[in-house]
Amino acid sequence: MTITQTVDIPADRRLVIEVPPEIPEGKVVLIFKPAVKNEETQYTTLTKENAVSMTAEVIEKYRPALEDLAK
Repeated sequence: MTITQTVDIPADRRLVIEVPPEIPEGKVVLIFKPAVKNEETQYTTLTKENAVSMTAEVIEKYRPALEDLAK
């Protein structure tokens, strides 16, 4: 199971979890998934342009379902 949540990282980095200093302040998408033994944690940062591009791809992929829901 994977949990995805969009949150705002404050300047003091205080959330329910410890936020590493490598994670920039501001709006981010956190994804929680089960840990795998012997796998090192990796952090990635998306530019705003990459995030918009990924969102557009998802919207286009699911456009028919979204349009049906909007009816």
